[in-house]
Amino acid sequence: MGQARAQDAKTQDARAQDGGAPAAVGDGQTRGSPHRGGTLRLTAASSGGTLDPQLNYTSQYAQLFSILYDGLVTFRKAQGMGGSEVVADLAESVPQPVDGGLTWRFVLRRGVRFSDGREVTVADVAASMRRIFRVGSPTAGSFYGNIVGADACLRDAAHCTLQGGLDIDAATRAVTFHLRDPDAEFLQKLAFPHASIVPADLPDHDLGNVPAPTTGPYMFASYDPDQGARLDRNPYFHVWSAEAQPDGYVDHITYDFGLPDEAEVTAIENGQYDWMFDNKPLDRLGEIGSRYAAQVHLRPLFGMYYAPMNVNLPPFDNRLARQAVNYAMDRRAMVILYGGTGVAAPLCTMVPGGIAGAIDGCSYTRGADPDHRAATWQAPDLDRARALVAQSGTRGQHVTLVVQNTAVDMSMGVYLRNMLQAIGYDASVKPLAHSMQLGYIQNTANKVQISISDWFADYPSASNFLDDLLGCENFHPGSDNSINIAGYCDRATQALMDRAKAATDPAEAADLWAQANRAIDRDTPDVPMIRMNYIDLVSRRLGNYFYTNLYHMIFSRVWVQ
Repeated sequence: MGQARAQDAKTQDARAQDGGAPAAVGDGQTRGSPHRGGTLRLTAASSGGTLDPQLNYTSQYAQLFSILYDGLVTFRKAQGMGGSEVVADLAESVPQPVDGGLTWRFVLRRGVRFSDGREVTVADVAASMRRIFRVGSPTAGSFYGNIVGADACLRDAAHCTLQGGLDIDAATRAVTFHLRDPDAEFLQKLAFPHASIVPADLPDHDLGNVPAPTTGPYMFASYDPDQGARLDRNPYFHVWSAEAQPDGYVDHITYDFGLPDEAEVTAIENGQYDWMFDNKPLDRLGEIGSRYAAQVHLRPLFGMYYAPMNVNLPPFDNRLARQAVNYAMDRRAMVILYGGTGVAAPLCTMVPGGIAGAIDGCSYTRGADPDHRAATWQAPDLDRARALVAQSGTRGQHVTLVVQNTAVDMSMGVYLRNMLQAIGYDASVKPLAHSMQLGYIQNTANKVQISISDWFADYPSASNFLDDLLGCENFHPGSDNSINIAGYCDRATQALMDRAKAATDPAEAADLWAQANRAIDRDTPDVPMIRMNYIDLVSRRLGNYFYTNLYHMIFSRVWVQ
């Protein structure tokens, strides 16, 4: 903890020195800039899964897709809270809904081309929206299931037409959506990468390692999931909106895979790479905070670590067993394992504070319960946890915990295994590579009882934590794209979430999300552990550091010497 506090102080000094990188200004072009050119060198322990922008649900590739693909709207490429605002992207403007919030009409810009030279048309927009359902996008139901005709698409994806829910007019370049119910977050959902516009003739299956043509400033030149990727400039790109998709400074981006996180830190310190994706190991935080302070950036993050428990498999099909794990969780230990109080804080509920719908206090801490919440998390209650395990009749059962094989996740996993043993279970840890673990723990065929996962909000809303992770429509048995890892589906709670999603009054929506949050808190299908800040370590030659809360460092906005 002391090292993290020292790093925090050093980081604040570094932020003062770099002045906070400016937002995109002017027309967004970088031609003529003395900083234009060169190669940005990125590294990660492994690749991030499929290259399909409508299927991939990792923060690693969402960050990459933000400079490759575009939707009708997007999140403003701006630092601070401005980066959470929705702005027009491939659409000429952000429309106001009509018919009581049921109809949204967008007009497509002219002259935008894919990286293969073809102009983007309304037919591409329509095909892209249908493809979300045809390929089984993880957010097809939760984000886009309110479109008229989506129910039929969810039942029979192969023949999805979104009949009655999507109209196009080639002459006026208009795309009109019709919703079943008002959705106050429809624009944010269209801004998410799963609604990226891709060519209409793209196949209706997972693209895997084959990239789709892009519309942003860069495109894939090569890709090998075992080695890395190379991005070059998209020759057909031009800036149509500086706030949506500004031009890039660097000419090329290389993204190498395979180094463990310890080696990644060393490589950046030595100038071999400019940036690393993975968490910085605990034992290196003091070093980078003291010796490399000018290269460290600490930023806020809509993210958390949590432990999903499979509510459909023993022992966690028993609510008492799930509550026992929540009481036994030492959140302060998890903060230390992540890097200390400068970069993390204990988290008691599934919606971090500061987001409408969060609930105050902590149920699962010493001296508290869901009916008598403590003001803050205090300490684990192992005695109560052991009593609940005994009461549930699950004592002695074998539990396998599945984690990523990174230093931070392995440390958390070993702690959690020991804790499970201490409260009465026969527990073991199963580590998997980062590129495999998320898909593995989502698939019910793998019979995962409990796991550790991180989660980063698609946009700042309670829906991103409650409905995404615990909504009935996001549980897909037998699929690697079932982000409701716990397999939780409570119809009364889902009804609250559905009402919250339709509420156009922010105060009413916040109250409904809080009610759903309290119901989930009592059922505890997941154990929230910590919320995080984001630690970036960059090379000496990287300048104009540019960070958004949703996509972190924006690769098109930084420059290299």
